[in-house]
Amino acid sequence: MRLKLPARVKYIIEILRRNGFEAYAVGGCVRDSVLARKPEDWDITTSARPENVKQVFRKTVDTGIEHGTVTVLLEEDSFEVTTYRIDGDYLDGRHPSTVTFTPNLKDDLLRRDFTINAMAYNDEDGLIDLYGGMADLQNHVIRCVGNPDERFDEDALRILRAVRFSAQLNFRIENKTYQAIRGHVMNLKRISPERIQTEIVKLLISPHPEKWMELYRLGITNVIMPEFDRCMNTPQNTPHHLYNVGEHTVRTLPAIPADKVLRLTMLMHDFGKPEIRYTDSMGRDHFNGHAPKSADIARNVLLRLRFDNETIRKVTKLIFYHDYRPEPEPAEVRKAVYNIGADLFPDYLAVQWADNCAKSTFKQEMKFERIRKVNEVYLEILGRGECLSLKQLKINGNDLVKEGIRGKEVGDILESALAMVLKDQSMNDRELLLQYARYQHEKTASALRRDPLSAPD
Repeated sequence: MRLKLPARVKYIIEILRRNGFEAYAVGGCVRDSVLARKPEDWDITTSARPENVKQVFRKTVDTGIEHGTVTVLLEEDSFEVTTYRIDGDYLDGRHPSTVTFTPNLKDDLLRRDFTINAMAYNDEDGLIDLYGGMADLQNHVIRCVGNPDERFDEDALRILRAVRFSAQLNFRIENKTYQAIRGHVMNLKRISPERIQTEIVKLLISPHPEKWMELYRLGITNVIMPEFDRCMNTPQNTPHHLYNVGEHTVRTLPAIPADKVLRLTMLMHDFGKPEIRYTDSMGRDHFNGHAPKSADIARNVLLRLRFDNETIRKVTKLIFYHDYRPEPEPAEVRKAVYNIGADLFPDYLAVQWADNCAKSTFKQEMKFERIRKVNEVYLEILGRGECLSLKQLKINGNDLVKEGIRGKEVGDILESALAMVLKDQSMNDRELLLQYARYQHEKTASALRRDPLSAPD
């Protein structure tokens, strides 16, 4: 088999070989090339020691030299070049405490996680596949290299990586590997939140986010996100639903675009239901107020997993409003856009659509039709350039200051004016708004004259 290597990868391999060393592209880039997928990056493994690599190439960076890794810089590109090695004990469940350099490629490939990631390639020697990676690619299998118990004891993050690769490639996890995962899930407590975050996002934005259910079946969510397990134990005895909360959640994931914010939103949009659930005398479940509760829980989960503030803002806001259902009337839609935010409103509609995709057929088409009509009204509002925010009002704070209005009253009047304009766009007229501001100011001043203690703080 002949793979197409980037010119600069071929150059690095060739230079190392000319200097008497072995060198190969290795790992995920080989796997993806075999699958005709574009690799995200290219890693190179070599018999050359780090000091040899630094001698051979003019520009290098010691990115992980204690573990044998030197980054070679070629103009704007960078490539990690790592010496063949044997890993010592993984005392922290993530990184080897020591490494031993070895002249044998076989030893280096043996330390890797899965057979599909343990193949090497160069143009001269072709594909080096010592542990059955090619057969597992052909059979769509995720299998550990060697003893799976040892692999997961060494690095617990491999537990998440196994399911993530299963989702990205739509492969099944080989039985011994699957059972070894079950036996080592508690090791995930030793993995940093940031590492867990990275893996679950990759899984969620994969072509098969429904593989999230494997995390539950393997006992992984019980360790990294027990909030989901509670959803799996929460039925929804209502005509609007077919599945329990967790099953409904997983079925929404493929129904929305593969975007981090959108899929995190769907994953956590009903996290509040287990706490809110109420069953009436007829045996019907109700979840009134679950959206704000879900937003609070989601915020705690996202903080625990060290997500950035902007992701937290967007996800929690979408969850907070996911059950908000304005009618397709211009005034209601304008108010909804203001409440949710113009930047998030299209995402909010996508969230509602995906949510309905995983419900029962009870009034389902009516629900879809409302979303379609709200979107039509929203697009018409945008087309007309209607006022949806304080920035689009025909007056601003400076105008009110010129009228003698000060302090908190400026913001109060502007917010009140915007609420009026959201209902009736004809009121977005500078003179009308100034008249309104003067009236509101005089009303406040009159009330203050009657009762000085009523002055705002």
